[in-house]
Amino acid sequence: MIAVIGAGAWGTALANAMAQGEDVLIWAREPDVAASINNEHANPLFLPGIRLSERVRATTELTDLAGIDLWLVVPPAQFLGRVLASAPLEGKPTLVLCAKGIEAGTHRLMAEVAAEAAPGAPLAVLSGPSFAAETARGLPTAVTLAAATEAQAAALAERIARPTFRPYASDDIVGAEIGGAVKNVLAIACGVVIGAGLGENARAAIIARGFAEMTRFGVARGGRAETLAGLSGLGDLVLTCGSTQSRNMSLGMALGQGQTAEQALSGKLSVAEGAATAPVLVEAARAAGVDMPIATAVADLLAGRASVPDVVQRLLSRPLKTEGL
Repeated sequence: MIAVIGAGAWGTALANAMAQGEDVLIWAREPDVAASINNEHANPLFLPGIRLSERVRATTELTDLAGIDLWLVVPPAQFLGRVLASAPLEGKPTLVLCAKGIEAGTHRLMAEVAAEAAPGAPLAVLSGPSFAAETARGLPTAVTLAAATEAQAAALAERIARPTFRPYASDDIVGAEIGGAVKNVLAIACGVVIGAGLGENARAAIIARGFAEMTRFGVARGGRAETLAGLSGLGDLVLTCGSTQSRNMSLGMALGQGQTAEQALSGKLSVAEGAATAPVLVEAARAAGVDMPIATAVADLLAGRASVPDVVQRLLSRPLKTEGL
């Protein structure tokens, strides 16, 4: 059996994918979500229109996960540490971290947060281009699965691979995490471009120059450039910057059309992780001495410190330079 912590869209999609091979127990914070999964084999609140496998069961008690050896951990990034602090970790299950973000205040990546909350538990990171609804429906999905060694990652990949869910093993946990976190911020920037009517040329420029920012920051934090050029970096960036299925791109479109961040986020059940990550990413980049003008523009827009015309003018008036990272 596999455990999944978090019954939002992505957690539910992963549970449904894993149920192609094993029974799955998913922890839901909301009793009505757990009841829907158990009684109707559906999660209409977070993943409407998807029929869930009967091999997926739900619980609202973290203690029910005790004894399960593999957990996919999918709460919002800023809540990861608190959730794990309440979980039954005595058996040291393998934790596959599926949340994408950087912890506010500490600038820690999710693996660093989990290592403190669950000392001694084996850790891995799953990240890559994966819209929840497509994964849940069984459409082809390929992701990066990073662990401390390639052998550990390969063994985990064998465990969670499914006919339409293909993990590629890596030993670059930092690189896999950085790609997943930074792409959310850049997707907001691409949404702003489209919402403001700035055109496809501008969106392509944001993707390319945003990837350069991602790579600079990832390498500065100890990741590898080749990881960031793979599924968890460039692959996820292209996906989330190209479709309104992305919550982060949809948020950016609302900002580009003149809404404030508060207006754009109001009433949303699902989390746009980039909104929380942007200011933390900018702080972490400054601490590492890394220039990230696109990420900084997004953080300023979200905080109300600048308007769309302001940040466009700022980016276009930067000194000319040779292309490169």
